[in-house]
This record gives sequence, structure tokens and C-alpha cells, in this order.
Amino acid sequence: MNFKTGDKAVYPSHGIAEVRGVEARNVGGHQVQCYVMNIMASGATVMVPVSATKRAGIRSLSTPGEIEQIMDVMKKPARIAQRAWNKRFREFNEKLRTGSACEVAEVYRDLKTLEKTKDLSYGEKQILEKSKKLVVSEISAAKNVAASEIEVEISKCFPVG
Repeated sequence: MNFKTGDKAVYPSHGIAEVRGVEARNVGGHQVQCYVMNIMASGATVMVPVSATKRAGIRSLSTPGEIEQIMDVMKKPARIAQRAWNKRFREFNEKLRTGSACEVAEVYRDLKTLEKTKDLSYGEKQILEKSKKLVVSEISAAKNVAASEIEVEISKCFPVG
């Protein structure tokens, strides 16, 4: 996948990044072309070798069809494993690391549903917030609308009660 300066991309576990440019760096005596990326949520700047973007899981923003799939995932019934919180925690973290928008949406849906029936562990609360931020920021960036609008849209997937 090739990105241009100004493109937005999804960097798994970090969220939306904006490509600031491409720079040549000397790594181990070899010239390596690297994307200079600004992580939107934290303001951090990272450099990723162009040849390693696929391995790092960096991808383009979701398309309108993919956003529809994300919303469909959140509307489906939750699949909550009746396991110890630490095993669920590990499973949820693995899903976040995949970088798949649908898997991140599943994590959010499952934890949001679980939250209605029991107290979440501290780690699960952290993952719930992280997954929400990842889903909201991607849809917001892809649709070019305010995050608050997306939060309202997503909240409709989880009726109170």
C-alpha cells in the first residue's frame, strides 16, 4: 500500500495517523524509505519503513461499505465468553492488535454489553475506552464528520435497559 503526504491511515492500536511525508533513513548501512506519520490522538510522530507497512498492519481508512459493516457488527448480539476476565482481556487485546475495524467494533460491542450486566475489571474498562476511541476516530475520519456525531450514531446501537 502506498500513501501520499496528507493521506490518513489506520495504525493498529494507535488509531488514525496522518502521513507527513517520506524520508530516507540510514538503517544498518542501508538506505530505507520511511513514512513519517503523526498519530492524531497523541500527537506522536512515528517512522515506519515503507516496506513494513503491511507487516505493521497499517491500512487505509474504511470505505463507506466497510463502515456499514462496522455498524452492522455493533448492532449484532454480543458474543461474550464466560471465561475469567484475564482470558477475555487477552482475547480482546489480540483483536485490537489485528487492526481490523470489524474486530475492534466486536471488542467494543462485547464489552459495552458486558458492562450492563457486571462490573468490568480495570483492564477491561481501559480496552472498552480504547476500542471506542479507535472505532469513533476511524469512522469520523473516513466520513469527515465530528467525532461527537459518530458517538451519537454508535450509541443508538446500544439501547439503554
